[in-house]
Amino acid sequence: MSLQSEPSRVLDSPELCEYSAEERRWLLRLAHDAIQAELDNCKLDLTPPNPHLAQPRGAFTTLHLHDRLRGCIGYIFPTDSLYKTVAESARAAAFDDPRFEPVSASEAAELKLEISVLSPPHPIHADEIVVGRHGLIVIFGGRRGLLLPQVPVEWGWDRDTFLAQTCLKAGLPPDAWQHGAELQGFTAEIFGDE
Repeated sequence: MSLQSEPSRVLDSPELCEYSAEERRWLLRLAHDAIQAELDNCKLDLTPPNPHLAQPRGAFTTLHLHDRLRGCIGYIFPTDSLYKTVAESARAAAFDDPRFEPVSASEAAELKLEISVLSPPHPIHADEIVVGRHGLIVIFGGRRGLLLPQVPVEWGWDRDTFLAQTCLKAGLPPDAWQHGAELQGFTAEIFGDE
């Protein structure tokens, strides 16, 4: 079964913008501050600037160093206020991502951060997935893999490749999505350092 689609960039659609430019800047500063606070072994002030950022949301923080992935951790489901989730996911991406060594003080100053605020996941059929709009979760036999909406765009993947790569991320065969794996989709508001 082939569900070919051309890669497209719909990540910046106006309907996906829930957060103001000021809120985005504040969350990015908080993410950087969370990393620096961990390096300095000091406590971070976690007072929200407004009730909107105190709402529970799932979010991921992605770190890049010299245009290369340096860490990415987040929470699919809203377990805490958005601002706390961003602070914790930034700290965890910098120091707890098992794929990387912890971020050093010299690296911290050069990190470029990207925050993805997630919608709640929902069941989705393979033919409904829009590359660049949907993030994807594949679940089968106790395994789960997740890729954010920007990943297939960055790699130039079509829908089939996106599905296969999400299966591989779960430790499943690349065609598991065709053989009973559960698919869940979500959208994300994505913003980052310039």
